[in-house]
Amino acid sequence: MARKASEGAKNSELAEKLNKLFDLMRVGSKPPLSNAAAAEAITRETGISISPAYLWQLRSGIKTNPTVAHLRAIAQFFGVTPSYLVDPGIHPEIDAQLNLLQALRDSGVRDLALRASGLTPQAIQSLATMVDHVRELEQLPPVSPTAEEP
Repeated sequence: MARKASEGAKNSELAEKLNKLFDLMRVGSKPPLSNAAAAEAITRETGISISPAYLWQLRSGIKTNPTVAHLRAIAQFFGVTPSYLVDPGIHPEIDAQLNLLQALRDSGVRDLALRASGLTPQAIQSLATMVDHVRELEQLPPVSPTAEEP
């Protein structure tokens, strides 16, 4: 019985990850891909046949035994590592990149980032402090700074 519960948790986690990918990985302000459009594109781009119904079952948490081949094809299509879908748990680096993508979809955030481009590190730190204060005033959770890339 405990095995069934852990399988259900794993599948709902997979459904969550898939739905996040569908929501975030889209062009501009266009709506997310439908299961049919995604299935066609995944099959065309990866050579792995996948049906819209299968995608729906995975995204709904109904499918309890997804194939690794299908998960790899989906990951390849969305540009994430297969481990993001195959391995249980949170992947901080990938989640940080997906959250950044989500933030950059907001035109106001993009505009602010463009305006900050070229400022000194001290000026950017001052802006970050101001934004943190405004987030606090608006009762939003704090945002962890991202690690600098080498």
